[in-house]
Amino acid sequence: MTAKSEKTTHWEMAAVGAVFLVFCYWALNWGIAGLIHNRKTVTVPELKGRSLSAALDMLSPLNLGLRKTGDEFDSSVPIASVLRQQPAAGTVVREGKTIRVVVSQGGHTVLAPSVTGLPLRNAEMLLRQSQLGLGEVSEAYSLKSDKGLVLSQDPNEETSVERDALVNLVVSGGRPPAGVSLMPDFQRKTLDDVQTWASGAGLKVAVQTDPSSLFPSGTVLTQEPAPDAALSPDSAVSVTVSGRKSSAPAAASRMFRYELSQGGSDSQVRIVLTDKYGERELFNGVRKPGSKIEVPFQSDGGAHVKIYLNGILVEERDL
Repeated sequence: MTAKSEKTTHWEMAAVGAVFLVFCYWALNWGIAGLIHNRKTVTVPELKGRSLSAALDMLSPLNLGLRKTGDEFDSSVPIASVLRQQPAAGTVVREGKTIRVVVSQGGHTVLAPSVTGLPLRNAEMLLRQSQLGLGEVSEAYSLKSDKGLVLSQDPNEETSVERDALVNLVVSGGRPPAGVSLMPDFQRKTLDDVQTWASGAGLKVAVQTDPSSLFPSGTVLTQEPAPDAALSPDSAVSVTVSGRKSSAPAAASRMFRYELSQGGSDSQVRIVLTDKYGERELFNGVRKPGSKIEVPFQSDGGAHVKIYLNGILVEERDL
């Protein structure tokens, strides 16, 4: 066979091979297309807001698959629920199609700091540092707090809230003017103090006793209304006082001590004590670095103290 004949034969074999490959490709596509087109068409359901297990339960009867492709923060959709899907709900697809979804991680949450007792400017700065915003600021007169200090906050301290949420504050407007009467803070004072005040204010006081109290007899344990509440001539005032009998052991008078660290700037110090009778403030004021604070208190041994510096909880103690 001549070289020319051999070359011709190679070209013929290559041509036949190419034709065969084209045929195989066409046959394969034809077969796959046939299989696909023989599948039923279904409508993609709405998956947003559904858990992954619920989404699977919806897709399985339709012979559709599910694939998670990512996570995103979104406070409008519950955590671990479908946030977005592709194809979109209502799209007509054939059985066997895989639906891709992005799952919500919920919103970014932070803990609201304690700003009670702080000047408004300091409170706003602390809220910003905590990735929160200052909401509505209202003013109320107060016998306990100086003008400009935060009396209360909403949401409360250590509450989990969405990042960038607004915190509403009530700020002290100082002592009330003539004609405005506020409820004093009588907790841990005596019943004589209450009755002397009530006589001058022209109000009657309902008194209940707690014989199980370890505080000296006549010590005010709770009161209604709360301190700084506005009073009217017909306001109902009630107190619960210790009814301890003389044979019962008296609550020990103790001294709580706290020393600020050296260095830095002045700090707003707030010391809060919690016991069986509720929560009360032992101290609230601005002190210089290195200052020593000594606060007397009575306790039966089941008390817990929280110490805040510039609105941040820095220490807790069991007493």
